[in-house]
This record gives sequence, structure tokens and C-alpha cells, in this order.
Amino acid sequence: MKLMIVGATGLVGRHVLELALADRAVGQVIAPARRPLATHPKLISPQVDFDRLPAEADWWRVDAVICALGTTMRTAGSREAFFRVDHDYPLAIAELAHRHGTKTYVLNSALGADADSRFFYNRTKGQLERALQTMGFESLTFVRPGLIGGHRDEFRPGERLATVLLKIGGPLLPRRWQINPAENIARAMLCAALGHKSGVHTVESAELA
Repeated sequence: MKLMIVGATGLVGRHVLELALADRAVGQVIAPARRPLATHPKLISPQVDFDRLPAEADWWRVDAVICALGTTMRTAGSREAFFRVDHDYPLAIAELAHRHGTKTYVLNSALGADADSRFFYNRTKGQLERALQTMGFESLTFVRPGLIGGHRDEFRPGERLATVLLKIGGPLLPRRWQINPAENIARAMLCAALGHKSGVHTVESAELA
């Protein structure tokens, strides 16, 4: 399989990349990113500007795309910037990959994704899911984690506090509210890409705990 991983420098994306490079079923990995990635015989990592993606690049021709792009409101600085990263970029990537023949798309979405939600974050994720369902992928999977566990390069104080609280009370909570380790999310995304199961599928947070 020829696999594209977008967001390979992030917490979940790094785990997806590691798993994919070690998997015999994956012959080549394309990982477009803003900054260079460590070299690997199976890896091609074109440096890109996500606001100006090269529409006719040959590396769009892949069997499956795993999209783990995402930011926070604090990092983005505004609702508009957040929407661009968490909605517009993944959608643009999907459109270009589908145009070049990609059959499978796997998205790292979020618990509570709902296009009609009154919460901006959940609404953004839900609107992206809804738009992707109109594109005609043979296999489309939404992985919806809750709080993601793992070490990030950037400091997120809100997530850090929530992680501490969930570690204390986690055993008493329903599985859907427990911490989802980044490795579990990455493994579910790679399995969905390799499985190429027809139709639209959702992997909920309870399955990732």
C-alpha cells in the first residue's frame, strides 16, 4: 500500500508514522509537512504550505490518506485560524487525494463531533465529517477520541489539568470519557486505512481507551 499521513509531526500523527513505517503492508509513506521529517527508506516527505498545496503533484496518488491534522484555539489565535487548520486543510487534502484516485480516507476527528452542535469545536469537526461524506470515498472512517494521552511538544495547560483529573477518577468513569492513548488512536487509524472497509465508519472513544 501507498499511504499518505498528514499531520505526521503531531502527537497522534507521529505514532501513525512510526507504525506505518514498521508495517510490511505499507510499501511507501507520503508525509507532506511544513518542516522536514527524519529520513527513512520508505518515507517521502515533501515540504508544503497548506494554504498553497501543489494540486498536480504526483505524490497525491496514494491508496489511502490518514489525516491527523489539528490545532487548538489557543495556538491558532482565532476561530477563523482554527477553522482553517481543523476544517479547511483536511478537506482540501481530501479533495486533492480523491481527485487523484485515492479510495480511502481516515480522519482523526473528536468525541462529540456534530455539525449542528452549539459548541464551536464540536461543530467544526462535525461539519468536516459531513463534507467528507459527500466526496465519494469508497472507505471513510472517523476516529473520535476524547482526551488524548501522550507527550506533546507544545504545552496545553487545559489538557494537562484534565489529564491529571481523569487519571485520578478514570477507573470510575464510563469508557467513552477515559483517556485515549495516542498509540491506540494511531493503531485504529492505520487499521482502518489498511482494512479499506467499504462505507462510512466511526470508531468511538470507548474503543480507544
